[in-house]
Amino acid sequence: MDSSREILWQPSAEDITSSRLYEYRQWLTIKHGVNFSDYESLWQWSVDHPEVFWETIVSFFRVKFHSSYTAVLSGGPMPETIWFDGATLNYAEHVFMGMKDQQVAILFANEQGVDMSVSVSEMWREVTKLQRYFKSHGVRRGDRIAGYLPNIPQATYAFLAATSLGAIWSCCSQDFGVSSVVDRFAQIEPVLFIAADGYYYNGKTHIRLEEIDAVRKSLQSIRDTLLIDYTGAGKDVVQPGISSYDTLVDGEQEDPVFEAVPFDHPLWILYSSGTTGAPKAITHSHGGCLLEHLKYLAFHNDVHAGERFFWYTTTGWMMWNFLHGSLMLGATIVLYDGSPGYPDLDRLWAFSAEKDIQHFGTSAPYLVACMKEGIHPGSQHDLTSLRSIGSTGSPLPPEAFQWVYDSIHPRVWLCSMSGGTDVCTAFVGGVIEKPVIKGEIQARGLGCALYAFDDNRQPVVDSLGEMVITKPMPSMPVFFWNDPGKKKYRSSYFEDIPGVWRHGDWVRITHDGGIVIYGRSDATLNRQGIRIGTAEIYRVLNEIPEIEDGLIVNLELEGGRHYMPLFVKLRNGMVLDKELISAIAKALKSKCSPRHVPDEVIQVTDIPYTISGKKMEAPVKKILMGMEADSALNKDAMRNPESLQFFKLFKVPQDEG
Repeated sequence: MDSSREILWQPSAEDITSSRLYEYRQWLTIKHGVNFSDYESLWQWSVDHPEVFWETIVSFFRVKFHSSYTAVLSGGPMPETIWFDGATLNYAEHVFMGMKDQQVAILFANEQGVDMSVSVSEMWREVTKLQRYFKSHGVRRGDRIAGYLPNIPQATYAFLAATSLGAIWSCCSQDFGVSSVVDRFAQIEPVLFIAADGYYYNGKTHIRLEEIDAVRKSLQSIRDTLLIDYTGAGKDVVQPGISSYDTLVDGEQEDPVFEAVPFDHPLWILYSSGTTGAPKAITHSHGGCLLEHLKYLAFHNDVHAGERFFWYTTTGWMMWNFLHGSLMLGATIVLYDGSPGYPDLDRLWAFSAEKDIQHFGTSAPYLVACMKEGIHPGSQHDLTSLRSIGSTGSPLPPEAFQWVYDSIHPRVWLCSMSGGTDVCTAFVGGVIEKPVIKGEIQARGLGCALYAFDDNRQPVVDSLGEMVITKPMPSMPVFFWNDPGKKKYRSSYFEDIPGVWRHGDWVRITHDGGIVIYGRSDATLNRQGIRIGTAEIYRVLNEIPEIEDGLIVNLELEGGRHYMPLFVKLRNGMVLDKELISAIAKALKSKCSPRHVPDEVIQVTDIPYTISGKKMEAPVKKILMGMEADSALNKDAMRNPESLQFFKLFKVPQDEG
């Protein structure tokens, strides 16, 4: 191994032999007579023999088919692939099966001090109440049910009730504005709308009754709105077309009903960010997400029955959906409603200790913020029960890897991962058999034929390339809603290389299977013919204590000229002077290359982000290139739309190059 690649964690023998991955390996040897010397050999087999591999997932996890399949894999090349044709099943039924021997389904807390435990029997009692409500309004298989909800137990109940009946779930978090919600839900024409009266964030109560009213009036397909009295503001709301969750009554039915649906029947509809156009309504299947979540959560997160699985997320991020997959493995899901930084960044770590969490998931920016704040949760709280820390949303810089081991505890397993809304899982992530190397994701996921392609569309190793997937995965979308002929679907992933999924990230795959992601390829900095991933620059900025955040773009101007400004948000009290600008340039030049040095460093009060936490490089670039801000993006899909004002007024120098 390259001596510059620093190992931060090694699995113990017990870590390996007690893992779900080890159990699967032993099962493969007994049932199929195959044995592998290391993980990379197992991965290669899984992508070389996709039909055999995915059929072993069905067998190993004892997937319950109500009718059998005629073929594991049929149809044409992506995106026309058909998985397990003829099979019927239900995702929610596998949650029921996974939790049947468990006692606690949900642990929930919020900023206001609410702290509750929901038993498995209580969860299903609430699900059956909602099933009766849905049926009373004529909900049938294929109908859409839309949620406008914070991360509360009722959102879980509604999701399970909808999918158990074969209805299709779709949800927006309540920090979305009215136009963003309508942009999403108008596409899918939901028959029922479920909303909480508000949510809590950053020490404030955010009442959403006006927004709820505006949304329901904008969606003519809605038969009824079910209002949840969460903050107290919805307690006395009495209007035609609005039902109260509190009036739902228990019936005689003890267990929920599960309707068997085809393998490719829509499970939920997720959405692209919608910042630069109408959000794409990405539709996933019962069977695809079922198999992928069983595989990933067991083999790449090593989730065991009885463990507590937490991910800090809103209901509008695909990680909320992914989190619920752990119920199929018998884990208790842990939900939190509120800001990760209120009253301070230590809150989630204290919460983890209080709840005895085994698996703690968050975004990379949160870990970077903790690092920059200099907090040491491991010395403040007993986090020894914490087995793994999951990180996603953007590339995790090497310094944040180091911070985890310095500040949490040395035996925690850091599972950096990357995937997306497109597949509701990760393509690359943790493997408990391999070491954690500073700045690297451990491996490609089983069954995921991911490669780095060079400009000649050839796979390369230890070299920067375009991230592609060359073979289908079951959790790829079945379609985009209202997309005749799959035109939007094809243009999103298959336009450049027919039959090959281009994900839009720069990636380097190491000779031993490690992964380094360099950021979005559609926001690539092309300097004198050299492609630069924005993540490379952000990693260096993370090491500069005066800088809180940054955003960089490269503008292609007339006459072949380029202009690459770096916008920085400084920590309180810091000043962007000549010394700091010089320090930034020196750090980028020495740690990266002279091409990484920006043409100008500009201070801003804030960096624009989508609601789901994505840095908005491409929209900022469009604005700076002269596109009208209103046509370049949807402000309601932003976390901080006021941050755009600076960029709208910014004048690009015409004599730079």
